Formats: sequence, structure tokens, C-alpha cells
Amino acid sequence: MGRLLAERLGVPFVDGDDFHSAAGIAKMASGTPLDDADRGPWLASVGRWLQERDNAGTGAVVACSALRRGYRDTLRAACPSAFFLHLTADRALLASRLDRRTGHFMPSALLDSQLATLEPLEADERGSDLSVDASPDTLADRAVGLVAGEA
Repeated sequence: MGRLLAERLGVPFVDGDDFHSAAGIAKMASGTPLDDADRGPWLASVGRWLQERDNAGTGAVVACSALRRGYRDTLRAACPSAFFLHLTADRALLASRLDRRTGHFMPSALLDSQLATLEPLEADERGSDLSVDASPDTLADRAVGLVAGEA
């Protein structure tokens, strides 16, 4: 989804998972959720990357699990123009997709901890929810409309 959105917008894309430390990846791979101390340096790295793209005037798309308001605040502090697109789905669909995913370090066993941590976007946050109830191409088109409406 993130790659498709970035392609449509003509901006760089990065997966936020690329910014995790080796220790963070090992922790998640072992089935242990990250805590705020683990996420702090990761969020700072993602925020710096966004800030660099914003300063360069290119814009960017990052796929990342900014699950809590505080995490999004950290990213917004680095890049005030950040727009958050919260992809939504029910637990069963998320579990199904995680179970089919290959080559990723986060096991599906961490889904419940992710959902327990999730704080939905609040009314004063620049962003929008997007249900993943359609094909990736359709969702990317909807996402472009949501982002463009905020530009």
C-alpha cells in the first residue's frame, strides 16, 4: 500500500521497519513486543528521515506502526507537515494477512499486543482512516484523494 501510494504521488517510499535496530528486530522476532524505550530511537530515526525529505521538498511515504498518539507526536515534532493514514481492518483480516506474510521478522503472535497499544487518530491530528476493504490499487487511489485533500 505504501509503495503504491508513493508511486502515485511521485515521492520516495521507505518501510519504517528498515529503521529498527538489530536488537529491536531480534526482540520482535522472539515474540516479545517492543516497549516505549525500544521505540524511542526508532521513531527518532523515522522522524529524521521524514524531516530530511520535507526539507528537500520531495515529500515521502513511510509505512510504520505509529500506534500511539505520543509516537505520532514524535514524528510530527520532526516533520510538522506529516499526514497520518491509518489503515483499518478487523482483527481476523489482519491475522490472515500476517499469517500469509513471509520473510518478515514480526510474528503474527504480536498482533494482539499491537492492537492493545493502538490509539486511533484523534480529531485534532492531521490524518485520516482508510478501511482496507478493497484492492490495493483502489486503496492507493483513495489514499491519494485523502492526502491531496489535505495539501
